[in-house]
Order: sequence, then C-alpha cells, then structure tokens
Amino acid sequence: MNIIYLLIGCSVLLALIFLAAFFWAQRSGQHDDLYTPSIRILLDDENEPGNKK
Repeated sequence: MNIIYLLIGCSVLLALIFLAAFFWAQRSGQHDDLYTPSIRILLDDENEPGNKK
C-alpha cells in the first residue's frame, strides 16, 4: 500500500514539472509565431549546397 502513495506522489510531482515547463514556454514566447513553421516547407532555400544557378 505504501508504494501506491509513492507512485501518486511521483506522478503529481512529474505533472507539476510539466506544468511549470509549459508556463515557462508560454512566457518565453515559444508559441508566438504559428504561421511561419507551416509554410517553411513551401519555401525554397537559395543557399543549398547542391543548388546550382
């Protein structure tokens, strides 16, 4: 029965760590630009090593 209490405590601690990481990512601007990554695959790179002009 004691192991259940240990596992519940560990899971709550892990959930709090993930919640803190999520709030840190929100405050540091990780999710500000949602448009550019979706169109990045459509843009051609001009400085590719194998790209000859």
